[in-house]
Amino acid sequence: MQDSELKLIRGGVGFSASAVNAIVRMFTTSLELGRTLGTIIRKKLDKNYCK
Repeated sequence: MQDSELKLIRGGVGFSASAVNAIVRMFTTSLELGRTLGTIIRKKLDKNYCK
């Protein structure tokens, strides 16, 4: 192959692994935040506190 032909080759993934990892971490963090808030709300409504 010629250098000019090699320059025309395209490939690879549009997202890098670090970008995918960051998106997954944001999703996981938001789920954990939702669970925590849900627990707080449930404990306040049920008046179930640690004494």
